[in-house]
Order: sequence, then C-alpha cells, then structure tokens
Amino acid sequence: MGFSAESRTVIDLTEHLSRLKSRAQEMSAHFSASERGYFTPSEEDDALHLLVSYWQTRNALFELIHSLGRRDEGPEGWPTDAFVIAYAAALTLVDAARFIHETFDDRSVIRKKLNEGAPLFGIPPGFYDSVQRSLTKLTNSWRLYHATQFYRDNQAALKKRLEPELKPVFAIIDNLILRVHVSWQQYVKAKLKTKARQALSTVRRDAVGQAIYTVQELASRMVSHVTLNPSHEPGLPAARIAEFREIMQPGDVLVTRRDFALTNYFLPGYWPHAALYMGRMAELESMQLQNHESVRTRWERLAGLDKNEDGRVLEALKDGVWLRTVHSPFGADALAIIRPKLAREEVATALARGVSHDGKAYDFDFDFTRSDRMVCTEVVYRSYEGVGKVKFKLTRRAGRMTLTAEDLLHMALRGEHFEPCALYVPNETARVVTGSEVNRLLEKTMGESG
Repeated sequence: MGFSAESRTVIDLTEHLSRLKSRAQEMSAHFSASERGYFTPSEEDDALHLLVSYWQTRNALFELIHSLGRRDEGPEGWPTDAFVIAYAAALTLVDAARFIHETFDDRSVIRKKLNEGAPLFGIPPGFYDSVQRSLTKLTNSWRLYHATQFYRDNQAALKKRLEPELKPVFAIIDNLILRVHVSWQQYVKAKLKTKARQALSTVRRDAVGQAIYTVQELASRMVSHVTLNPSHEPGLPAARIAEFREIMQPGDVLVTRRDFALTNYFLPGYWPHAALYMGRMAELESMQLQNHESVRTRWERLAGLDKNEDGRVLEALKDGVWLRTVHSPFGADALAIIRPKLAREEVATALARGVSHDGKAYDFDFDFTRSDRMVCTEVVYRSYEGVGKVKFKLTRRAGRMTLTAEDLLHMALRGEHFEPCALYVPNETARVVTGSEVNRLLEKTMGESG
C-alpha cells in the first residue's frame, strides 16, 4: 500500500505553513493597526488572505489525517506509514495553532480581526478563539501525549523500515516533537478528566491502528467547528458514470462537488473544484498530442495511467498537480461539464500546455501570479488562456486575483469561450442532463450557493 500522495501532501502543507509563519511575523511587525486601532484596506487584505490560507491549510491537514484513519486494515494490521504521516500532520496542526497564539495573542486589534471570520469562505466568527481553546483542552493534551509516547516507543522500528519518500516526513516530526511537548503533569490532569474508554475506541485495532485513531480524534477536536459526515462515501452512481463517458471529449472542463468535503480546494460555492479532461489514449493519439514537446517526456506515463482506457484528467488536488485517471473526478457527488468553443487543434494546444504543469505542487496561497504552484482552476486558466480568443477575467478575493470553478460555469452560461454540456446533481436529476436543461439547473445550484 503506497502513501506517496499523502507523504507529498503533508510535506507541502508543512512547507506552506512555514511560509505563512514568515508572512505572519512580517505582518505583526509592520502593522500599525494596534497603535491606530483599525486596519487600512491593504492591511485588511493581507490579514484576510493570511486567514483564508491558514484555514484551507488547516482543514487540508485534518482531511489528510481523516483519510488515513479510514484506510482498511491489512492482514498484518494497520500500515505504520499511515501513522507516521498522520502524526506529522497532527504535530503541524498543533505547532501552527501555537504559533498563531505566540504571534498575535498580545495584539488585540489583530485578534479581533481574526475573530471576525470570513463567512464568504466558510470561516466562522470566533475562529481565533476556537483554535486557541483547542490548545488548552486537557483531553487534547492527553491524545497528543498518547500519540507521542507511541512514536517514541516505536521510533527505532518505524525508521528502520523507512521508505525514501517518508524521510522528509520523519524530519517534520523530529523538528516539531519538542515544540509541541506535552508534560507528564498535563497528561495526568487530562487522564483524570477523561475516561480512557471514551478517549480510545473500543473497536478492535492493532497498536498502529489505535495510534492512528488517537491522532484522528485529536485532529477532530481541534477542528470541531468543521461539519463532516464520516460515513459519507462520495462517488457518482455507475449508471451516471457510463452516461458521462459517452458525452466527454478531450478538453472538457469537469466541475465537481463533494458533499461534506473539508477542503473545497479553492473558493466557496456549490461547485468548488475543476479538472481538465484529457481523454483516452486513442483520442490523444488522433490529436497527435505525443508530438508536443511538453507531452513527449510524459507520454509513457500518460499511457500507463489507465489500462481500462476510461480516460485521464489533469487535476490539482492537495497532493499537487498530476495526471490522474478520470476516476478521481468521478469520485464526486455532483458533476458538470463545460466544453471549450475551440477547434480540435486548438484544444490539443491547450492540453499540451496543461501537461507541462504535471508534477507541480498545490498552491494553498491561491496566487495566480506564479505558476510553480497551482490550484485546480489555475490548471484550466493556464491551459486555455490565449488559445484562440480565450481570455479569462480574474477577480480579486482575499487579496488575490482569482478564478473560481463557479466563475468558469458563469462564463459558460454567458457563452464566453465555453458552453454548458452535461450535468448531474443528486436530488435534482435522475440521470445526466444535457441541452438547455443544464443551464437552468446550473443557475439554480449557483443561486442557492450564493
């Protein structure tokens, strides 16, 4: 069982939080809001952007921990790699929360601003206070102590079977474990306040599985303000997938929604995520995509992705921008397809350009001015911008020029460079809808989200 995607994710998230720390320190040092008692517009933008970026990163860490905890137990018990990654993510969560406290707790004006939240982005009022309360809860200290003891007791064995991809993850743990040290006194107080049978599941698990569960419980209580339905398994019905396969063409933009997702991968709205559909190998060959320089070096890997020839996508998720099988967007609850109004050769140019970004990191900073890290809609933007007559209008949100998945859908509804093609929304449609009905339902879903 491989954990390369999860390993990349926790490494990228930790690095991003390190960058956020530097920006937060600069912001704290240069802000004069505390002296004058209010924020200038530029300071307001900086604070909001920092808050949104931290919010998304924090939720992504929790989602990562939760997904590892849901992995099926193998014949030899839970994989130790899962615990190492989950524990590194938990330490990063705690460290970031403590850093926010150390940096801003004596800056009342900034604390008040962070406590305002940002409803547009799903950030609740009182966010700063809720994060700090999570640090002082004795039950959380107990869980952190338990996970730390398991790691220290098994550290030699864990590192002995070290996979190369986990080496940076162990480095994260070694760097943060003292930073988030839980004293014996804290542990005793927490244990006295918490019944062990309540704090630890009675479900049968091996030692690693129990340790993962403990970390998962810690993370759950640190982000208790987030709504989640752990029993929900997203995924389109098989019959709807079959219908979509008959409709999709290379170059289509797949806009998706997963109910109860912690990370919306970009910005809020009913439709938060987008992926670029590449197509099946026969289609790509007929478009002579292999002749493009950016594709040539990736052609073999592209061909090996999908033995069943169900199709491929280029998609930015929290583990980065990668060529994936179409089963990734099919793992959503709702799906809309918009199609570029371009000639076949122009679509090929856009796809080849998109492939050049394969392997880049995900950009939790939402900065469209740089292309070394990318969000989901930026894959579409950088693939199609300037191809034919395609132009995108970026909108300033949280201090950054952005393009959301719903911006793309609005473009299609207006007939700007794209057109609505197909749609499936649970509880709204019994099957995949095409034609003019797509427009009506898209407007309805986006009207409800607005």
